[in-house]
Amino acid sequence: MDRAVSRGSVSIEVAVLAPAFVAMMVLGGVAGRTAVASAALEAAAHDAARAASISRDAPTARREAREAARRQLDWRGVSCSGAPQVTFRGSVDGRSTSFNRAFTSSVGQNAAVTVEIACTVSYADIKLPELTMPDGQRITVSFTSPLDRYRSRG
Repeated sequence: MDRAVSRGSVSIEVAVLAPAFVAMMVLGGVAGRTAVASAALEAAAHDAARAASISRDAPTARREAREAARRQLDWRGVSCSGAPQVTFRGSVDGRSTSFNRAFTSSVGQNAAVTVEIACTVSYADIKLPELTMPDGQRITVSFTSPLDRYRSRG
């Protein structure tokens, strides 16, 4: 190949490939942030459900679950837009019921509590002039923990 013909071809290749490379790096950052947030929400839902299931009554369970989720999410530094939404559900003998009803079920009955946490992961701080980023992605996770069958509830 003649040197005169190939002169400047590297500059053209870089000019063509650089935007695609930058876009791939940004996409990797978005995917990574989403994965980290999802794992953090899973851990927070697990801790919240466990904290709720070892409580004796529904009001205490709600308070302890929210506190456990907050601690876990603060520790992980999840960047949610707004506060995460926490939803509580219950089940008795395998049938869906209210969170309060799970705690008023009779001793000896199978009962469980479910804590669901939803968060919109923010991408607001990722800014590129050529690339329009979405506002965020909503992630919802839940975890169910059984209540002790032989412990008084109320």
